[in-house]
Parts: sequence; C-alpha cells; structure tokens
Amino acid sequence: MTMASKTRERLLDVARQLFASNGVEKTTMNDIATASDKGRRTIYTYFKNKKEIYDAVIERESEAIVMKLRNVVISNLAPAEKLKRFLEARFDIVEETIRESTTSQIISYITLDYKRLERIRTLAVAKEKGLISQMIDEGVSQGVFDPVQSRLFPGVYEMIFQGFDFCHLRSNFADFNLTAEEIRESVIHFLINTLVIKPTT
Repeated sequence: MTMASKTRERLLDVARQLFASNGVEKTTMNDIATASDKGRRTIYTYFKNKKEIYDAVIERESEAIVMKLRNVVISNLAPAEKLKRFLEARFDIVEETIRESTTSQIISYITLDYKRLERIRTLAVAKEKGLISQMIDEGVSQGVFDPVQSRLFPGVYEMIFQGFDFCHLRSNFADFNLTAEEIRESVIHFLINTLVIKPTT
C-alpha cells in the first residue's frame, strides 16, 4: 500500500469513528483533520467535502461486509460447493457482526449512527443480491441448478436471512426450540437440496 493509500485509509478510519460516536451531521472536516493529525489541506487532497468522505466510508464498510461472499463467488469452486461456501460465509458474517458488537456500539447505532448503518446495510444487500445472481446464473448455465427453483431462490434466501438476523439480534432461538447452529445446518441443507439438480439413475 502506498503512502497516499495509507493516508486515505487513515482518514476514512478516523471519519468512521467520528461518524459513529458524534453522528454525521455533527462531525466537521476540522474534527476529522484534528483527530487524524492531518491538516485540512491534506484532507482536501483526497476528498472534496464531507459528503465524499461519508460516501467513501459507506462504500468501504459495505464492501467489508460482502467481501467474504465475493471471494466465494469469484472462486473456481464447482457451483454446488460454491453455494455451500456462500451460505456458510453468510451465516459467519451475521455471527461475527453480533459477536464483535459492544453495548456502546449498539447504543451509538440506534441513536446517532442509525442512518449511516442503514445506508451501509442497504448497499451491502444490493451487492449481495448481485453476487447471488452471478452465482445462480453460473450454476444454471452449467446445468447444476434447477432453473425453476433458481428463480425462486433470491426471495426465499432474503426472507430466511432476515429472520435469522432478527433472531440473532434478539437471541431468541430458544423460543423455537432450536439453536443457531441447528438452524444454520438446516437452512444450508434445505437450500442446497432444493437448488441442485439430482442426478438421474
């Protein structure tokens, strides 16, 4: 990474922290300059204004969320194995996000930071949908995925993970007499068996 890239990443790290703790509206270019030990002139070398910094933070954070999924989709794995790894990675993302969240972060997200987080989530979901389409199209073109089930898959996938994400946030898997691990295994098994064409005997 070049010095310029390191400086840009440093500015984005500082901006992200300030946006999370103070809110986007209350964070100024001066705040970012002071917290990053850089002058305003340095910031304007990389970004035209606060909105451009904000957009770059959103893009970087949404990309961080889907990077595991993207790496699976661009891999050389066979379609069925790729689908399995993709689903496993999606479950991992939820579990890691919940595990890494602290009470103070959650409070910040609910209050000052909600709009930023919602925008990150929206962009990440859009990227995730694109990756799903790419993966499914590849499997259908190779004759591995059922074309009819493939058309239904994105909607079913989205609803399943919305429910799983919600349950994880509420920690209420016990209400369904299931563990997160049992749900994970069942969903992966169900979706793979629904989508992959069974070999004829």
